[in-house]
Amino acid sequence: MFLLSQKNKKVNKNWVKNMVGTPKSSLFLGGSCIAAIAAVGSVFELSSGEPELGSLVTGVILSLSIPLAALLFYLAIQDAKANQ
Repeated sequence: MFLLSQKNKKVNKNWVKNMVGTPKSSLFLGGSCIAAIAAVGSVFELSSGEPELGSLVTGVILSLSIPLAALLFYLAIQDAKANQ
């Protein structure tokens, strides 16, 4: 395993120091996850034939949630890189 050192077989804890998360990047990442879940849910609703919220509202949710998920994911990465 890559986490085990070859000399003493102990867990290498240096990789934990490289993983930096700020509250801001965590919020961005959480928002990205929620937007991605909304996009997947909208696709399933639209493919079912009769969306509960209607085709127009579900289509708007889908068209807004995909770029929002990508943008929030990008912002989370940029914030984490800036705070390393």
